Amino acid sequence: MREFDYQRAQDVSGAVALLGADPEARFLGGGTNLVDLMKSGVERPGRLVDVRELPLDRIESTAAGGLRIGATVTNSDLAAHPEVRRRYPALTQAVLAGASGQLRNMATVGGNLLQRTRCGYFADVAKPCNKRVPGSGCPAVEGEHRNHAILGASGHCVAVHPSDMGVALAAFDAVVEYETESGPGELALTDFYLPVGDTPHLETALPPGALVTAVTLPPAPAAASRYRKVRERASYAFAIGSVAAALDIQGGVVREARLALGAVASRPWRAHAAEALLTGGPADATAYAAAADAELAAAQPLPDNGYKVTLLRNLIVAVLTELTEEAAR
Repeated sequence: MREFDYQRAQDVSGAVALLGADPEARFLGGGTNLVDLMKSGVERPGRLVDVRELPLDRIESTAAGGLRIGATVTNSDLAAHPEVRRRYPALTQAVLAGASGQLRNMATVGGNLLQRTRCGYFADVAKPCNKRVPGSGCPAVEGEHRNHAILGASGHCVAVHPSDMGVALAAFDAVVEYETESGPGELALTDFYLPVGDTPHLETALPPGALVTAVTLPPAPAAASRYRKVRERASYAFAIGSVAAALDIQGGVVREARLALGAVASRPWRAHAAEALLTGGPADATAYAAAADAELAAAQPLPDNGYKVTLLRNLIVAVLTELTEEAAR
């Protein structure tokens, strides 16, 4: 591991100034991803600016009726918060599915959204990777890609984003707040992650040197919600497919549908095509299958990950059916 300086930030403006003064600096939250990447040589910061003790660790109700979640709130505290559990159950379920209790106790909300891909080629500095070294190539396209993207990828990168939390936040129309030396800003989560295109090393739309300060949720939808994750083993592992869904049904008709998919793209994938087809339609398995097919029609699987199309189709239908049965009780 490269030697690095360490400095603990005293306030938000000071943290932003420290990073702005040093292009080799990185913000350090729980360190559950960054420190691992430093050990493997993928990340080589010259300085770590510790933001863990900044006053960004609260979950508060907003005037609009939603929730504002500070960036240094731990995953454990987020999942256990009574208002999150009551109003946004899919978010609690996603966080609990994401990692062991030990990791949840350390990992932060801001860090979770900014974690890097778990693609094996990205993590191995002996291999080329366009995300790590722009222009070096993407060996996953013709190599090991069983768990890689089927939506929104390109020939330059087929890695997926690993966040479970991000999938639920996408379904709930979350907004990411940040601070720069020029002042505060915000991005809808659906705009937070950049399309892969030919620049997969550019992962978010955050301005240079920006510090994520909070995630804001609008009022919870008038619908039951659920998160379901499929992984290759029963113990904690990254998803090979996941669904966050919220469904409002009145008189057998879907009044509102929210749907986001995980482990299928370089970012949490909001299923707009499926939502459009579901809204105003019958609340039954046939309609749910048609909506899933409409969303997955854009899938471009590689030779070894075509199974994800069937997996996601079945997962979408199963989760929406479970929500329908829950609404009927």
